[in-house]
Amino acid sequence: MEENRSTFKKIYDWSGSWTGTVVIVLSIIFFVAQAFVIPSGSMKNSLLVGDMLFVKKFAYGVPTPTIPWIELQVLPDFNDNGHLIEGDKPQRGDIVVFRYPHDPKVHYVKRCVATGGDILFLRDKDLYLAPKDGNEYTKEHFKNYDLIEINGILFVKNPYEKEHPGIHHDPMITRENTGHVQLFDFEPIRVPDGEFFMMGDNRDHSNDSRFWGTVEYRYIVGTPWFVYFSWDEEKKIRWDRVFKTPESLENTKYTSEKTNQTEGIY
Repeated sequence: MEENRSTFKKIYDWSGSWTGTVVIVLSIIFFVAQAFVIPSGSMKNSLLVGDMLFVKKFAYGVPTPTIPWIELQVLPDFNDNGHLIEGDKPQRGDIVVFRYPHDPKVHYVKRCVATGGDILFLRDKDLYLAPKDGNEYTKEHFKNYDLIEINGILFVKNPYEKEHPGIHHDPMITRENTGHVQLFDFEPIRVPDGEFFMMGDNRDHSNDSRFWGTVEYRYIVGTPWFVYFSWDEEKKIRWDRVFKTPESLENTKYTSEKTNQTEGIY
């Protein structure tokens, strides 16, 4: 008994030291949760500029540990997939935090709209998805959606919008006032195996897979857990968002939020 108390006392004293505190904090950041701030409106109304949230880092396995702020990798990528421990993969409809494939030091947050093997295309801002699982799967899992058949393949029109009302378009963005044709149309593509097609819920104000391609599993970090603090551009606290999950906030509309991009996750 005395030996156990002595061991506990040593652990307690160590955890209260600077070394112990740093090790504990970094362990949490590496393997459990990491704090991020939303700097852009690409996920409005699900996530807003000024939302401060914790990202669940073990949702899709455990990413290879990296010291935040300086983005220094502390262990080799043993599995050559960006993860110390491989886990579940993002599913269609998940909100995912990932590293931007063209600059892995930058974190993005988007919704996964298609996974490996799925086919999708865009026509006049409408998203069409053909899950790789086949027509029967599509009929069963998208009963409340419009389905169209092309060359024997069923496509879902605007999937996820009924379950996730945060997904929306900006009627002020038209073909005449934007040079980004990808907001309106792109030809059918098949998502490569093991990769993911990401789109922002604020569809007309999002830099996403429509512009720079799919995301490999090696760049997946986790999923937003909950908002621990939030304030608007005037630094007014949004108490109605504190300790809420993104899923519980999707029905809340903030029409005055800006959509510019700054540092953080996009």
